Amino acid sequence: MRFDLQIIASLIADGSRVLDLGCGKGDLLQYLREKKRVEGFGIEIDEHEVIECVERGLSVLHGDMNEETRDFADGSFDYVILSQTLQQVFDPEKIIDEMLRIGRTGIVSFPCFNHIAIKLQLLLKSRAPVTEELPYEWYNTPNIRVITLRDFRGFCARRGIRINNEIAISTHHRDETGQVVRFLPDWFAKYGIFALARPAGEMPRAGRDFGRG
Repeated sequence: MRFDLQIIASLIADGSRVLDLGCGKGDLLQYLREKKRVEGFGIEIDEHEVIECVERGLSVLHGDMNEETRDFADGSFDYVILSQTLQQVFDPEKIIDEMLRIGRTGIVSFPCFNHIAIKLQLLLKSRAPVTEELPYEWYNTPNIRVITLRDFRGFCARRGIRINNEIAISTHHRDETGQVVRFLPDWFAKYGIFALARPAGEMPRAGRDFGRG
């Protein structure tokens, strides 16, 4: 399992209720089910990956996360996860608001566009950077958002979102190994992972129904 997903899994309490947005083939959900006994649920837009999830015995909806999350009651989950997808989301504010509406904790991870390798490419080559983590050219990239750790902290501050945990990591795109970056994370982190919550007075009461409607 990818290193960033291992870090995310370490933040999940045993026996909790989890929704994974853009869950892919279900690696994280399967791990959490087997190792932490969670009641897991996923949403994935890729039909082939949904089929693979179902074959693994996972509960996954085929659809757009922006549409499907509307059907869940406030506080339906303990954790709602969005891993390495925020930079491709058309309306980040909306999806994060939805995550914190239906979940007590939202966990978000994204590639850092301020890594030193990216800065050096811009400085020395004057071209849109291409790295192992961001392997696309400017004309075919699915990434429509350029996010840095500092930008995301500022976003949370402006929206009144509480950051309960922030972890900066260095790892290659799909590697199972990596390291936590503690020294100058704004320069050397390749990915950021944030655990988010609404201020205590704004948190909706937990729902009991996983069903739609």
